[in-house]
Order: sequence, then C-alpha cells, then structure tokens
Amino acid sequence: MKFLTILVAASVAIATSFTSAAQEPVNLDELLNQLQQGQFAQSQQNQEREAEFAARSQEQERILREAIAERERLEALSDRLETQFEQNEMELTGLTDALTQRMGSLRELFGVLQQVAGDTSGNLQNSLTSAQFPGRSEQLDALAQKMGSTSKLASIEEIEQVWFTLQQEMTETGKLARFETEVTQASGEKQTQEVVRVGAFNLVSNGKYLELIPGTDNVAELVRQPAGRYMDTAEELQTSSDQVVAFGLDPTGGSILGLLVQAPGLMERIHQGGTVGYIILALGAVGLLLALERFVSLTLVGNKVSRQLKKSEPSTDNPLGRVMTVRDKFPQADTETLELKLSEAILQEIPKLTRNLTFIKIISVVAPLMGLLGTVTGMINTFQAITLFGTGDPKLMAGGISQALVTTVLGLVVAIPMTLLFATLNTRSKNVVHVLQEQASGVIAERSERGQ
Repeated sequence: MKFLTILVAASVAIATSFTSAAQEPVNLDELLNQLQQGQFAQSQQNQEREAEFAARSQEQERILREAIAERERLEALSDRLETQFEQNEMELTGLTDALTQRMGSLRELFGVLQQVAGDTSGNLQNSLTSAQFPGRSEQLDALAQKMGSTSKLASIEEIEQVWFTLQQEMTETGKLARFETEVTQASGEKQTQEVVRVGAFNLVSNGKYLELIPGTDNVAELVRQPAGRYMDTAEELQTSSDQVVAFGLDPTGGSILGLLVQAPGLMERIHQGGTVGYIILALGAVGLLLALERFVSLTLVGNKVSRQLKKSEPSTDNPLGRVMTVRDKFPQADTETLELKLSEAILQEIPKLTRNLTFIKIISVVAPLMGLLGTVTGMINTFQAITLFGTGDPKLMAGGISQALVTTVLGLVVAIPMTLLFATLNTRSKNVVHVLQEQASGVIAERSERGQ
C-alpha cells in the first residue's frame, strides 16, 4: 500500500510537469487518464524536437559546403593575384630601370629642384612678402612632397613656377608696396586695412608695426610697440607718397624689432624700483614743487627790489622798502641804534627769502641715500634667490638686480636737479639779502656823516 502511494505521487508529479493546465485529479481513474495524456504529449514533443534537429543538421551541412566552395574560390583568386603581383613587380622594375637610363643627368636636376622647392617653401613661411602673396609656400611644399614621396617628375609648368617664385621674392625684397589685407589687432579683432611693406624687412599699418605669423600668411599687430620715435616714422611712411622718409628699418626681418619691443619702457623701469623708488620719486616731486614756488617768489621779490632801488620813496611791498622804512621811523636815532634797527629788519626778511631752501637741500642729500637703500635691498633679494635656486637661471636674479640699479638711478636723478636748484635759489636769496645789507650800510654811512 505504501509503494502504491509513492507510485501514485510520482505519476502525479510527472503528469503535472507535462500538463501545466491540468486540474487536480478527483480519483484514481482521472489520475490514470492524466498520466496517459502526459506521456502522449511528451512523445509528441520529442518527435518535433527530433524533426527540428534533423532540419538544422541539413542546414549546417549546406552552409559548410558553401563555405568550402567560397574558400576554394578565394584561394584561386589569391593565387591569381599573387601571380599578377609578381608580374607587375617585374614590369615595374624594368620600367624604373628604363626611366633611370633615360633620365640620365636630369635625375640630379630634379633632385636639386626638390631641394630648392623645400628650402624656398621654408623661407617663404617667414618672409614678409607672403603677407602680400599668400599660398606660395604651400605650392612649393606640395611639389617637394610629390617629388620625394611618389618619385613623380615635375612638369615644365611646375619648374617655371619655382623659378617665378624665386624671381618674385628677389624683386619684391627691394620694393615698397601697399596692399589691403586682414590684420589681427592687439585686442584680437580682425580688420581689413592698408598695409605698407618695406621690402622683406618691416610691415606697418595705421602708424603701428606688424608681424607675420609664421606658416599662416596672417598679419598681426605687435602687442608691444617700439619707442615713440619709431612710431612717428612708421606713420610718416604710410602717409607719404613719393617723399624720402626717415624710417626705422629692421634688416633682420623682425628679430631686432622683437628684442626692441621687449625692452621695458620708462614706467616699467620706475615700477622695477619698488617701494623705495616710489618714495624717491615722491620726494623729488615735493622738492620740485617747493623749488618752483621759491623760484617764482624770489623772481618777483628780485624785480620789486630792483624797482625800489630806482625810487626814493620806500614801499612796503618788498623787503628793501620795508628795511628803508626803518630809517624814516627813527630820523633822530644815533648811528649805533639805527644800525641795530636795520639789522633787525634785515633779519626779519631773511626767513621769508630762504623759506623751504633747507628742505630742498635735505632732499638732495636724502635722495641718493634712499637710492643706496634700494640698492642694498635689491642685492639682498638677489642673494636670497641665489641661495634658494642657484645661479642657473639669470631671470630669477633679474628682479633684485633691476631694483638695485633702478633705485640708484632714481636717487641720482632726483639728487642732481635738487642740488642745482638749491644752489640757484640760494644764490638768488643771497643776492637779495646782499642788496638789503648794502643799502642798510649806505643809510648808516649817510647818518654817520650827517652826525659829524
């Protein structure tokens, strides 16, 4: 009974696996019926699978036969092409030998032509004439590559083109030409404008120097322009028609101009002086203002004193008149008293005449000392850079050396004019004081003679 139960359970499981849609059996008859139907369905599925497998096997055999046939066809084609390639190699070798024999000395000629075309192409890429005649280097470069890579011979037209390009370059080198082209401004904008080409040396437009970007035939404005005197000649050259104009020509085609524009200007030199340089310039500006004020004041006072010398009546708008009024205030004073009063009046006028002269003298002394301070500071920075980075790169030391030299120059530039101004102004003030003392001595002598 137990064995029968296990058999029935296994039959139910097999029937359920092949008949998923079957319902739960009610009794043993239905279970037997379902088991029979499941075996029938399984047998039918196996037959279908066997038929499908047989069909696929026949298809694979067909594909295999086709692949074998294709392989045999390609092998035959490969043999045929190899035979043809060998024949072509032999024919090409024979033709090459025949070409070499027929060319003779012309082979050397075309070799020289290829070399000249390549060298000329490189030269034209850096030539300023390419700005007016673009595209020449590309043609020569293509000719050189064709003759070098494919061993093709140059035609008569191509040979004449090389000759024409060389002759054109020689001719244009000695000309001053005007033409319209697109110029890249320093701001990055592109604008079509008139360009003046001075041989193969310089390009100018709108009073500014231009440069040719190598390998592109494009013209760009120099970001940094040379000094003003060169700019004036460039503008004069562009505006002139047939007149002879003095022009700053660069015979190197731009090398000297490139170095010239890298030279720092006046403001850049001043900035290199750093804080000490600014202080020196500030002292120089203050001293210059004080000297200008003293110069104007002493000039006016000197003119008033000169006019007072020509008049007998004293006037209080000048030092001499104010000193002379002392004589009129004390008409009955004795000689010694009058002398003391006049000396007192002169002493009162001296501070007004010598005002700020001492400060100008101090500036003339302090300025070179400040320059020496900047020199020492710059050298300290230079030695620190040498300690950290060594002496391999001079640019690392350039900043300290520039500060050392520039501050020294600024100190001397301020001190020398201040010294000359102080000497001039001090002489003017002493001349006025000398006039006052001379006139006072004359008054005392006159009073003394009257008393006797």
